[in-house]
Amino acid sequence: MDRTSGKPLGVREWLRGLEVFAGPLSDFDPADAPAEPVDLFLGWLHEAVAAGVPDAHAMTLSTVGEDGHPDARVLILKNVDHDGWQFAVHAGSPKGRQLADRPSAALTFYWPPQGRQVRVRGGVEPAPPGRSAADLLARSPAARAEVLLGRQSDPVDSRAARDDAFRTALARIEAEPGLVSPQWTLYTLVPGQIEFWQADKDRLHNRLRYTRPDRHTAWEHHVLWP
Repeated sequence: MDRTSGKPLGVREWLRGLEVFAGPLSDFDPADAPAEPVDLFLGWLHEAVAAGVPDAHAMTLSTVGEDGHPDARVLILKNVDHDGWQFAVHAGSPKGRQLADRPSAALTFYWPPQGRQVRVRGGVEPAPPGRSAADLLARSPAARAEVLLGRQSDPVDSRAARDDAFRTALARIEAEPGLVSPQWTLYTLVPGQIEFWQADKDRLHNRLRYTRPDRHTAWEHHVLWP
């Protein structure tokens, strides 16, 4: 509703009226950035967690679909070290099939209270079966039962059929605690480019991009125009 005229706002006007970068934003001086981007990422992640950002380790995984169009969904980060960023998916799911067909992806992290965004791009490598199994066994029985179903994104005939299948899978997990789905796959995104973005209320955003041609060379970093 427009406060002056009292008339309903159109979607464009309504969206333009929403406040962004409302809180006290974090500081970031690219001149102080470390040589290794993983160190900067972990510092930002720790700050987001300490500030109480919900699901600070959630990220958007972007892949390329079978039709050649981009596809994206939110996942949880499993680990990050100097080898790369790790996540896990079912090999038979749409994202698993997309990664098998085109083994590259992008990750996006966004922490609104700090006004910070991190973008990671690179090739994706599957872990050996033993490491994937260990990752699955660390999950809750309910989560493992869902993986055992192996029908992610398939149409559901009925909620009753879905619930019955889940209970059956959960019973199998409880009867066989070491049971794992061989299609559960732990992946590492090996980055070739990482960008750190710090918002500024005046839109003079600070952007720092790390790049390297391969994992055996040192990172270079450059400040970008907003």
